[in-house]
Amino acid sequence: MTEADNALELHPIHRALSRPNLIFGADRELVLVTGLICAILIFVVITPYAAVLGIMAWTVIVAALRRMAKSDPMMRRVYLRHIRYRPVYRATSTPFARS
Repeated sequence: MTEADNALELHPIHRALSRPNLIFGADRELVLVTGLICAILIFVVITPYAAVLGIMAWTVIVAALRRMAKSDPMMRRVYLRHIRYRPVYRATSTPFARS
């Protein structure tokens, strides 16, 4: 083998390492947190109305989270980074603009 052949050697990227962590097609952490909150609502109030409300709320929230993940699976992380960097990157046209 020549040096040029070694430079063009291909290495596969496995899908499991590059895919986002999703449950029910939505962000894993958000689905688990909303499921926990709805379960707490159901088991603390212990009425049929609370059970129906908790199941309906979880269904609606998971549907919204699925739409969010379908548009961008990393949206939660991007939004949190945006909030964290907001003081650093001000919404001005130049570094010399008045704030």
